[in-house]
Amino acid sequence: MKQPSEVSVSIAVPNKGRLSEQAVELLRRAGMSIETGSRQLFARTWDGRVRVLFVRAQDIPELVQDGRVDMGVTGLDLVMESGAKVRRLLDLGFGSCRLVLAVPEKTRIRRIKDLPKELAVATSFPNLTKSFLRKHGKRAKIIPVSGATEVMPHIGVADAVTDLTATGSTLAMNELVEVASLLKSTAWLIANPASLRGAHKELVEDIRFALKSVVDARAKRYLMMDVPTSALDEVRKIAPGIAGPTVMDLAGNPKMKAVHVVVDADKVYEVTRRLQRIGARGILVVPIDRMVS
Repeated sequence: MKQPSEVSVSIAVPNKGRLSEQAVELLRRAGMSIETGSRQLFARTWDGRVRVLFVRAQDIPELVQDGRVDMGVTGLDLVMESGAKVRRLLDLGFGSCRLVLAVPEKTRIRRIKDLPKELAVATSFPNLTKSFLRKHGKRAKIIPVSGATEVMPHIGVADAVTDLTATGSTLAMNELVEVASLLKSTAWLIANPASLRGAHKELVEDIRFALKSVVDARAKRYLMMDVPTSALDEVRKIAPGIAGPTVMDLAGNPKMKAVHVVVDADKVYEVTRRLQRIGARGILVVPIDRMVS
C-alpha cells in the first residue's frame, strides 16, 4: 500500500449543514476520495498531498487569512463579514442566498429611506450591517445574535434584522418584510495569497482547476442524436456547441449522421424540441461529470 506523502496543501470545509454536504460532494466529484464521519476532523486525499479539515464555516476566512490552512470553502457572506484578506479563486455556485434587511410587516417601512435615522438591528453580521446602514445615513445600534434573529423585533429587542434568506419564505412566516438586499452570496473557494506563490502554487492551481471542471460541467449537458444529413446546417445553428458539434457517419445509412454536442443545461428542453422538429431522432441527454474548456 502506498504511503501518503508529506502534506503540501490544506483546505478547510464547513463541518456541518448543507454547505458541508455540498462542499464534500464537490471535492469527491473533483476526484478527492474523502471519508466522512460525525467525529472526523480531517481527511487526507490525492495520495496525501491534500489534507481536508472540517471546521466551522465562520472560522474559515480567518484560518485562510492567517495561513493556518492554504485554502477554504465557505460562504461569500462570511468572507465579507470577516474582512479577511484572502484571494477569491472560484464561485462554486451552491449555497445561494442573500443577506437582507427586514422589518415587521405591521410597520409602514418598505424602503431604506423610510427607516428612522437611528435604529436597533439584530444580526449575526454586525460589520456588513453597520457599513450598509452608515452608507445610507443611518446610525445603528447593533444587537449581536447567533440564532432566532427573526423573533427579535417581535419581542421588542430590535427595530429590524439583517439575516440570510434563500426564498424569503422564512421572513414571511415570521411576519417580516424585506426592505433592502445587502449582499448576494454563494460558496466560494478562497486561498491565502502566500499559497499562490512558491512551492504550493502548482498544487493550489491543480485543485482550483479540478473544482472548476466540475462547476462548469453542472451548467452543461451532452446531447447524442441521429440527424438527417440534409439538416446538419440547421443543427449547427440550433446547437453550436463549444467548437461545433461532432458529426459521424452511421453505418449503412448515408442519409443520417450521428451528432454529439454540448448545450447549456437550462436550454435543453428548447434545444431538443427544435432538433426534433428538424428530424433528429433518438436524442439522449447525458449529464457531464467534468468539463475542461
